[in-house]
Amino acid sequence: MKLVNYQLQNQIEYLAEEKTNNFFKEYLQGILEDTSKPYFQRADYIGLSLNEIKSKIDTLTSDIQDLQALKKKLSNALDIAKVQVADIFIANGIDRIDGNIICSLTLSNATSKTKDEIIIKNEDALINLGYVKFSVDVEAIEKALQTKEGKKELKKFVEVIPITVTTPAKIKVNTKRTSANNTQTV
Repeated sequence: MKLVNYQLQNQIEYLAEEKTNNFFKEYLQGILEDTSKPYFQRADYIGLSLNEIKSKIDTLTSDIQDLQALKKKLSNALDIAKVQVADIFIANGIDRIDGNIICSLTLSNATSKTKDEIIIKNEDALINLGYVKFSVDVEAIEKALQTKEGKKELKKFVEVIPITVTTPAKIKVNTKRTSANNTQTV
């Protein structure tokens, strides 16, 4: 692990389009004109500085991917925990518990939502009727199915199947509101 940045690397890190960047240009020109060092050392210095920036970008990209994966894992775990706590609350007939530090744990009700799924029976006929993008325009079909004429026109070409999505009961943590005058010490 490299502990010290090259001066040129620091210069590169602070470049921005809205700045004139004249100091960087002058510094780079000075490196190229410095005859006290062989040309290959000057080339290595510039190349290594650029590579260090690329390395930092690669490390950040990797870290971001790791953090996104961790965030997804923790979000899933949190959702599972909320459902499990809700199941225990339901089994014990509890709908709310007040806390000392948090305001309360409240049980939310399970919900169901029904959505229509459209199954295309005859794609070519729908395309000939003008319900097309690069393929069948499902949004236009959904709009047409909301009208009497559209239902009549599309009845033999599409089938509408209701789909119910159930969201399980979850626990909600209600935090206490603190005033500006109310401070806690830990």
